[in-house]
Amino acid sequence: MNDRELSCNAGGQFMDRGRMNQNGVVQPLLTDLYQITMAYAYWKSDKTDDQAVFDLFFRNNPFHGEFTIFAGLEECLKFLDSFHYSQSDIEYLKQTLPEGIENEFFEYLGNLTAREVTLYAIDEGTVAFPRVPIIKIEGPLIIVQLLETTLLTLVNYASLMATNAARYRMVAGKHVKLLEFGLRRAQGPDGGLSASKYSYTGGFDGTSNVLAGKLFNIPVKGTHAHAYITSFSSIGELKTRLLKHKQTGVMEDLLEHAIRHRGMLSHVLDVSTEESSEGELAAMVSYAIAFPDGFMALVDTYDVKSRETEQLTQDLLSSAQNDSKSKDSSSPSKPQSSTVNGQRPKLLTNGKSGGQTAANNGHKTQNQPNNNGHQNGIASAQSNGGGVGSISPDTINDTNLSTTTTTTKTTATAETRTTTSLTAKATTATTLARTTSNGTAYLPKYVEKSFRSGLLNFSAVALALNDLGYHALGIRIDSGDLAYLSCLAREAFEKVAERFKVPWFNKLTIVASNDINEDTILSLNEQGHKIDCFGIGTHLVTCQRQPALGCVYKLVEINGQPRIKLSQDVEKVTMPGNKNAYRLYSADGHALIDLLQKVSEAPPAVGQKVLCRHPFQESKRAYVIPSHVESLFKVYWKSGKICQQLPTLEQVREKVQISLKTLRNDHKRTLNPTPYKVSVSDNLYNFIHDLWLQNAPIGELS
Repeated sequence: MNDRELSCNAGGQFMDRGRMNQNGVVQPLLTDLYQITMAYAYWKSDKTDDQAVFDLFFRNNPFHGEFTIFAGLEECLKFLDSFHYSQSDIEYLKQTLPEGIENEFFEYLGNLTAREVTLYAIDEGTVAFPRVPIIKIEGPLIIVQLLETTLLTLVNYASLMATNAARYRMVAGKHVKLLEFGLRRAQGPDGGLSASKYSYTGGFDGTSNVLAGKLFNIPVKGTHAHAYITSFSSIGELKTRLLKHKQTGVMEDLLEHAIRHRGMLSHVLDVSTEESSEGELAAMVSYAIAFPDGFMALVDTYDVKSRETEQLTQDLLSSAQNDSKSKDSSSPSKPQSSTVNGQRPKLLTNGKSGGQTAANNGHKTQNQPNNNGHQNGIASAQSNGGGVGSISPDTINDTNLSTTTTTTKTTATAETRTTTSLTAKATTATTLARTTSNGTAYLPKYVEKSFRSGLLNFSAVALALNDLGYHALGIRIDSGDLAYLSCLAREAFEKVAERFKVPWFNKLTIVASNDINEDTILSLNEQGHKIDCFGIGTHLVTCQRQPALGCVYKLVEINGQPRIKLSQDVEKVTMPGNKNAYRLYSADGHALIDLLQKVSEAPPAVGQKVLCRHPFQESKRAYVIPSHVESLFKVYWKSGKICQQLPTLEQVREKVQISLKTLRNDHKRTLNPTPYKVSVSDNLYNFIHDLWLQNAPIGELS
C-alpha cells in the first residue's frame, strides 16, 4: 500500500500530504473508463512522445447571468502533485480492462506522473467568460488525456457553486450576513463539503458544516432546531434553573427573572401570558443557561395553547361543513369562501405567498403596505416551485403561513380550493390539522399570536440574561411570511429597548431560513424586510436553478499542429491552436473585452488600437484602445512543482469581490444583463476560418 492509501484508511476521507490537505477520493481512478482505454490505444499506437495542448472552458454562463467565478484551481494542483497509480490501482485495472492488454502498458501506467505537464490558468476567484480557457494544459498526450475527467469534476461544481454564492451576495447586499445551511440537502458528503468551501469563496460569511469549519477554517454558525423547543412541554421539566452572574459570580434563578419580565412584557408586546407557551419558555431558559453569551433562539409559529387549537379546529370544522352545504346550493360560477369568527381564512401555498410565487416566475408583484405594516405579496421562505397547495406539513402549528392577498380572480380560486380542502377534511378534527394537495386554511390572527408568543418568551429570557450581565444574540425565523414577521420582530425589539432602557435590544440579529433562493431575497428586498442574516441551504448547495456548469476539455493542438472540432452547431466549434488570453480595460477601470490571440502574436499594448473580432460572425468587429491590459494566464504547474504562491481561502474570497467590481453593473444585474464580449484577434480569426475550410468536407450535388 502507498502513502495515499494508508492515509485514507487511517484518517478518513481527507489526508495530510505535507503542505496540502487533500481529499483522498481525488485520485487517478476518479475518471471515466474511456480515458484509460484511450490511453492504451495511444500507447499501442506509439504516441507516448506526442505533445498536446488541451483547453478547459465553458460555453455559457450559468443562472441566466453574464459572468462565472472560476474556482477549484487549488484542488487541481493538489491532484497533479499526487498523481500516481498505486499498485492496487494497477491490479484493479488488470482485472477491469479487456483481456489482451499488454503488461508493459501497466508498467507504463505505474511509472506515470504529472512531472512533464505544464498547467496555465487564470487566478482562482477571477470572473471568467464563455470560450476563454480557464485552464490550459500542455504535456505528453497520454497523461494530459488521463487528467481530463478529474480536472473537470474539480472545476465544474466549484465554479458553479462559487458563482451561485456570489449572486446571492450581490442580491443580499454587503450589510446582510449569509450563512450556508445546506449539508443535509447536498449531493452527498463530498458535495456538502465542496458547497461549504465554495459558498464561502463566493461571499458567504459562514457555514453550519462543522467539518468544513475544521478543514477550511470557515466560521461555523448555528442555533437549534424545532425539536429542542418541542422537547419541553412545561416549566416543570426544567431541571436546571440557576445561572452564574457574569460579573458577581452569584448563582441566580434565570427562570424567576424570565417570568417576572414576561409579566411586564405582556403589556408592551400586547400578548397575554395565558396565550404564551410554557414549554417554549422552558426550552428558551434551558438553552440560555447552556449558552448565556450566545443565546440565539428559534422563534416560530408553535401551538401556544391546546385549548385555543381545539376551539380553532372546531370552528374550522363547523365552517367547512356549512360551506359544503352552501356550495351544494350555490351557483358553480360563484364559489363560497369559508369564514371563521367572521374572518376569511388565508390559503397556505407551499409556505409561499402570491408575491413569492410571482417572483419565482419572474413576474413583479404589487407590494403595498396596509395599516398594520403588513404588505400584500409578501414572500415567505419557500421557493422550490409549485403554486397553490403544494405543501404538506404535519400539523397546523408548524406550517409555513402565507398572508398574501392577490387579485380578485386568484383569491376566488384560492377560496374555492380552501373550501374543497376543508370539506374533504371535515370527517375528523385530528386530520383537519393536516393539509392536502389542495392546501388548507388558517387564521392569520392565530399565526401572529403564536409568533408573538415566541417573541414574548424570547424577550423575557433575553432581559433575564441582561439582569445577569449577558447579552442575547437574536432570533431565527424558519417559516411563515418572512418580511412581515421580521418587521413584527424588529418592532417588538424596539419597543422593549425603549421601555426597559436596553439600547442593545435594537440591534438583536434576525436570521431567516427555510428554502430561500435568489428570487426570494429580491422579493423581500422590495418589501422592506428587517432581516439581518439569511441561512440558505437547498437552493444554494444544489444550484437548483442550474445544476451543472458544463465545462469541457478539448484538444486544440498536437505536436505543434492545431486541431479544430467542427460541428453544425457553431457554439460547439472549438477555437484551435495554442492561445493566450488578455483582458482589456476601459479608462474608467471596468473590464471591456476579453481577447484571445495565438501565442506567436505580440500582446496588446496600452494606448494602442487593437482590432477585436467575434470568432464566428464576420461583421461583428471593433477597434479597442485599452487603458490597461491584463494577461490572464499564469503558469501554475511546471516540472512537477507549483510555480505560484497559492492564496489562502480568505484571499480567494477577497479576489472574487475585487474581480466582480471590475465589471459594469449592467453585466451583473439579475434581469437581462448585458453580454460581456469575448473576441479574437484578426490574425486568430483568419487562422480559425482557414482551418475550418481546410477541414470541412466539400459537398456534392447530383
